[in-house]
Amino acid sequence: MPNTYAPGSTLTVQDVADLVDHALLKPELTPQEVEGSCRELAGHEIWSVCVRPSDVVLAARAVEGHRTRVCTVIGFPHGTTSTTAKVAESRQALEDGATELDMVVNIGRLRGGELQDVQDDITAVVEVGHAAGALVKVILETALLDDDQVVAGCRAAEAAGADFVKTSTGFAGGGATLPHVRLMRASTGPKVQVKASGGVRDIDTLLAMCAEGVTRIGTSSTEALLTGARERADAGTLVVPEAGAAGGTADGQGY
Repeated sequence: MPNTYAPGSTLTVQDVADLVDHALLKPELTPQEVEGSCRELAGHEIWSVCVRPSDVVLAARAVEGHRTRVCTVIGFPHGTTSTTAKVAESRQALEDGATELDMVVNIGRLRGGELQDVQDDITAVVEVGHAAGALVKVILETALLDDDQVVAGCRAAEAAGADFVKTSTGFAGGGATLPHVRLMRASTGPKVQVKASGGVRDIDTLLAMCAEGVTRIGTSSTEALLTGARERADAGTLVVPEAGAAGGTADGQGY
């Protein structure tokens, strides 16, 4: 499990790689493109490749022999499929070789205040995931929520036993922001981790997210992040800043 890095912590390049869930979720990606990317990314020993459900078997085969895991998305990208469908999708993904599930919360019901329905939906996926030893992350889609709804989503995810709360799908016109991850970290207990997804494309932004307690990054900019990490490590400056310090800023668009 990736560590929480306190301000002032010096990271290694492998520490940065261990934060990364590389997103391969665009609908136009071909099987050949997904497989080639998974093989290349596994060579960097990143934490996981996050692929579409139909690509899990392919991805598991491509990363075999490496420490890189396979993550997939459930109810993606809108979260409005039925709980029964999310459970079935989760079971299939786990059977196919996924070890982490990023499920999208039912956004409309969260915004509508139907919090028990939201929690029950999450619980059903968490039960399936945990029975198979998989981690479950709950995507809130923070760009579509006000602060009270973000807090309510975090609390529902924690009550349901989720392992992470996650900012965004990357498909709703907004992504991770420092204020949102700060709010998410403040709204959950220590057993729940925070994943920032969307717009984290440079090492300064990644480090700023770490300062706020983020322990996983969803991105398609892995090469840029690792290049930046190597440069900073060589200079002795791959260090987590103080929380709220000036740094990179996620642009909030896509991955």
